[in-house]
Amino acid sequence: MRPHTFRRVPYAAALAFLATCSAPLHPAHGPDTERLHAVSLRPALITRAAWHADQKDVRGGLLYDASATAVFVHHTDNPNAYTCGTDVPAMLLALEQRHIALGWDDLGYNFVVDRCGGIYEGRTGSADRDVRGAHTEGFNAGTVGIAALGTFGPGQIPPRPMLQSIAAIAAWKLAPGVNPLGQVRLVSSSDDSRYPKGTAVQMNVISGHRDAYQTDCPGQSLYDDLPWIRQTAARLREQAARDG
Repeated sequence: MRPHTFRRVPYAAALAFLATCSAPLHPAHGPDTERLHAVSLRPALITRAAWHADQKDVRGGLLYDASATAVFVHHTDNPNAYTCGTDVPAMLLALEQRHIALGWDDLGYNFVVDRCGGIYEGRTGSADRDVRGAHTEGFNAGTVGIAALGTFGPGQIPPRPMLQSIAAIAAWKLAPGVNPLGQVRLVSSSDDSRYPKGTAVQMNVISGHRDAYQTDCPGQSLYDDLPWIRQTAARLREQAARDG
């Protein structure tokens, strides 16, 4: 696989190191969400420093985008029987080191979510800027990569706190005016993706990795939950617009 205010669900006593940081088709843009304030949507995050990311091996020259118009959801293919908080930092460190060894400069995903709903900052700077990840071959520009920590094939049901946190990140990181229920036009930048380089593709604003690359990621069970994630992200943005 290639790299591949919201009232957040309480996360296991918030952990000692938890840090608070940053159907029919629907149109991609909606006037109600133009009033969004990103700060009000920013969920609680566990920073790279908190999970002891290997910053010394991160390569320079990371790219930044003006905004994010789409989200790609992944799973990491890790076993699901881990202890939130205790096991996760080491799992993320191993994942980061593997991605760096593959030449992806840093952890490929912008964010990783554990089964308890904990949200971890992935790629350096993702909490504060629209950092271009290395998560979806051919479609990294202007998109956010969110990985569910675990494996979610048939019968491996993603926990609801995990789904809620994925929706919360999407609601926060998508540019104001982008409708999580809508579609977006993206252009492939790689022949290694599902579409030849230069091909314009209409995709859901919140898509699965398999929509852009030949893979079963994010697993059938998580893929089946994408409509729920879209609806929840849209609801969070609508609430933020009303409260703004």
